[in-house]
Amino acid sequence: MNQEIGKWLLIAGLLLIVAGLIVFFFGNKLSWIGHLPGDIRIERENFRFYFPITTMILFSIVLSLILRLIRSIL
Repeated sequence: MNQEIGKWLLIAGLLLIVAGLIVFFFGNKLSWIGHLPGDIRIERENFRFYFPITTMILFSIVLSLILRLIRSIL
């Protein structure tokens, strides 16, 4: 049981490092994230509401595919 948890923590840490490197080196090219069609944005004088539903769905699909690939390898 402990080895299984350790393996998943190691994988999660590696994924965070990879995500951090992508944002660090390619952050200026990722400005489209959060500005996709379907993202809800309401801006008034004293009020801002932002709900990136399309971006969250896209990230969910990509993350699910990555995790499925990792599970099939391990």
